[in-house]
Amino acid sequence: MPHLPKFVHAITPSLCLGGPTDLVYNVANGGRMILGIGTDLAEVERYQFDEASLVWFARRVYTEEEMRYAQRKRHLAERLAGFFAAKEAARKAFGFAIPWREVGVSHERSGRPILRFYGSAQDLPTRFGVTRLHLTITHTATTAAAFVILERD
Repeated sequence: MPHLPKFVHAITPSLCLGGPTDLVYNVANGGRMILGIGTDLAEVERYQFDEASLVWFARRVYTEEEMRYAQRKRHLAERLAGFFAAKEAARKAFGFAIPWREVGVSHERSGRPILRFYGSAQDLPTRFGVTRLHLTITHTATTAAAFVILERD
């Protein structure tokens, strides 16, 4: 690798896309490359449904696993907002609208959130050459946020 200033080796991935630093970043990180980044914010207030509205909205947007998980938690609306933000962040990372119920949030035993794909989107990561998919979700009483990064080795 050519001699580069230290800051180039530590540059954040989002600053490396589409420019001459792509190669530097790719080499400096063992050959990995960022394919997509998506983020979204959701206002928790918008996910505080009455029972009829919850059933209607859930059938169109959430997977059964997401609903089971959210309903076990104390703050249902925060979880629903977080799941919605994660789905929207995934759509942005891939660059197009994935049907709502064909992408869903699941959790590893550790509690770490992961994305799962269903139906026509089941092989989406493979079709796009994604070898690593990172998801983080956070929320407060008023706002949920999610961030998705798609990587290729």
